[in-house]
Amino acid sequence: MLVLIDESGDAGFKLARGSTRHFVVAMVIFDDSKEAERTSEIIGIARRDLRIKPEFKFNKCSAQVKDGFFWAVASCKFSVRALVVDKHKIYSENLRENKDLFYNFFIKSLLQHDNDALVGARIKIDGSGDRAFKRELGAYLRRESKSWKIANVKFSESHRDSLIQLADMVVGAIARSYRQDDRSDHDRWRKMLSGKIQNVLDFK
Repeated sequence: MLVLIDESGDAGFKLARGSTRHFVVAMVIFDDSKEAERTSEIIGIARRDLRIKPEFKFNKCSAQVKDGFFWAVASCKFSVRALVVDKHKIYSENLRENKDLFYNFFIKSLLQHDNDALVGARIKIDGSGDRAFKRELGAYLRRESKSWKIANVKFSESHRDSLIQLADMVVGAIARSYRQDDRSDHDRWRKMLSGKIQNVLDFK
């Protein structure tokens, strides 16, 4: 089993000055390694056909490219589990003031409700992005793997790994669905994933 993990949003609480209202962490799960390889090839073809260089990034793609990406992976067999945190509902001063604690707490919250998706799993994490998130996630998974269920944990650069790009696009689509602004497409790409989403937990 292969599991890819990525996040969208940040741990900041200065919501009026640029911090994201929602923090989302998601797992993309492949039960079959051959299907993971096939999906990687499909994404590579989509990248060529859509003329994307060097990689798919949800927040940098046009709506047309997002459509093309999710149409391309529609036939691929993977599942998604995610945790969504609305910061307006976070009252703990420790979580609001300690970035590392914030990441650690919500990483655990997602992984402890994995529905056994991590038993024997190989974990891949985007090696770029927020360093605090990657550090906390990697440290937590390695601690748990010693006495728990994970086979191994690796970091991978997204521009070299199509499946890490898949995780970015998936978590981006879920996060976008919570931005109910004046645009009508806020949940458009999440709907394109509806058959693959096992569970999205809203932290309460």
